[in-house]
Amino acid sequence: MPAETIKMSSRGQIVIPQDIREEIKASEGTIFSVVSSKDAIILKKISIPSKEDLIKEIGAIALEGRKRVEKLGIKESDVPELVQRARKSKR
Repeated sequence: MPAETIKMSSRGQIVIPQDIREEIKASEGTIFSVVSSKDAIILKKISIPSKEDLIKEIGAIALEGRKRVEKLGIKESDVPELVQRARKSKR
């Protein structure tokens, strides 16, 4: 990957060259994490999961929790007492 030279504006803004934006599939609104070290700045593109991916992941977590509860024999009516015990143990 060839290096490119850019210039910072008076407001501290820089433009990421188009070929680099295309390479990393960055468009308007893309979120980056910024890290500095001495005279280097690193931009890391942050991927935000889609709503569908989040729903799928939460569903998988709920299913795993349901399996654990069934394995332990915990009923819905047991939950208030378990919550109360957990709160008391944290004091």
